[in-house]
Amino acid sequence: MSLFTILVVLVVTGVILWLINSYIPMDSKIKSILNVVVVIVLIIWLLKAFGILNSIKSIQV
Repeated sequence: MSLFTILVVLVVTGVILWLINSYIPMDSKIKSILNVVVVIVLIIWLLKAFGILNSIKSIQV
């Protein structure tokens, strides 16, 4: 996976999250939970992309 692809995914995810937070009316607790979940998923994806978490491949979601 190229560095350009990783940057594009991060930017697109950030813009989508910003749009959701800005324009969709939600309770602040739900927005916080959504933000935390997205950040955790992105961190796990980045760790897998750089090969740090090879053991996660066995987990199926």
